[in-house]
Amino acid sequence: MDKRKIIQKTADHIKGKLTGESSGHDWWHVYRVWSTAIHIGKKEKADMFIVELAALLHDIADWKFHGGDASAGSRAAREWLLSLGADEGSISHVCDIIDGVSYKGAGVKTQMTTKEGMVVQDADRLDAMGAIGIARAFAYGGSANREMYSPGVKAEAHQTFEQYKSSRGTTVNHFYEKLLLLKDRMNTATGKRIAEKRHRYMEQYLKRFYKEWEGKD
Repeated sequence: MDKRKIIQKTADHIKGKLTGESSGHDWWHVYRVWSTAIHIGKKEKADMFIVELAALLHDIADWKFHGGDASAGSRAAREWLLSLGADEGSISHVCDIIDGVSYKGAGVKTQMTTKEGMVVQDADRLDAMGAIGIARAFAYGGSANREMYSPGVKAEAHQTFEQYKSSRGTTVNHFYEKLLLLKDRMNTATGKRIAEKRHRYMEQYLKRFYKEWEGKD
């Protein structure tokens, strides 16, 4: 099977699995990450076969929906790519990216070691920022039965992945525990440029949120 067919079959497979998902980790999230990764990857002169596959498969089995199992995604991706006859080098590279792409807490380093991994990680993080990132945060918070905001509940700088996974903080706290930290953790020049704009938008949103919370116009 040629590379374009593998990518198209993978896109169709993920679309079938994730369409209609309501926590913000749906097919359209994957589609946006895929599109952004193509945009960044071309500028970075990355291996686009790896970039596209990793972007499409990065949420095939997200740990948040698989009992906290951080290896569920790479196992599912490997099984899928083997079924398509992909070569072992490509499969291993894609699985390494999937294992490392996720944010795992303020104190946890998740630095990618390959250009392709950096591209996909930036694309995924950009979709957690800006207007869409805000919408996704509240969608996930609702799906996880989290409060929107509670002034007495303080944000935490999680130092381990276990602490991050077990957090029950509010959605607004999530801005301080993850979303506002992403700007300074981007890998590529293109990712950093886009992140600056989306970061500013989130800061403006929070200022407005607190005004309205206090009943101000």
